[in-house]
Amino acid sequence: MAETKNKEEVKIERGDRKAGDEFKPIKAGGFRHGGGRDFKKDDFESKLLDLARVTRVTGGGKRMKFRAVIVAGDKKGKIGIGIDKGRDVSQAVEKATRAAKNNLFNIAIKDGTIPHQVTAKSGAAVIMLKPQMKGRGLVAGGSVRIICDLAGIKNISSKIMSGSKNKLNNARATMEALKKLKLK
Repeated sequence: MAETKNKEEVKIERGDRKAGDEFKPIKAGGFRHGGGRDFKKDDFESKLLDLARVTRVTGGGKRMKFRAVIVAGDKKGKIGIGIDKGRDVSQAVEKATRAAKNNLFNIAIKDGTIPHQVTAKSGAAVIMLKPQMKGRGLVAGGSVRIICDLAGIKNISSKIMSGSKNKLNNARATMEALKKLKLK
């Protein structure tokens, strides 16, 4: 018969953590996903921008899915948007959050605001972003406000130039405007 080991030795062999082990950040990596970046779970804050029930009509009837639009940011100049569908709401939100964290990019922030005025268009939506002096605050509405808040911009003024009420197109136009920013 094999020799029995006490529980402590077995746990160490299996690689389980025990009390007193130091915290190591989760390593996102492998061959396909993440490229070996280190990140902690709490680095990014995410918000649900839009949730829609979408239908595909087939010969046998209608197939329902949910489309989630999530914005993720660290409030330090990194922002990303994720759009994905799932059979139920939780699956759609989870997939969109993962997509948002994969689509992150850095934006130029100078003294809590943007360096210069910028305009961008996506679909029918046209967005204008203007820098503001310190203390003015976040003067923006809808999806523009959520994106600027998660990006870490504290003082900005924005205007939706088009008549578009579509949250997704407004969010895409805002992201395009933020990508255009350059420090001089």
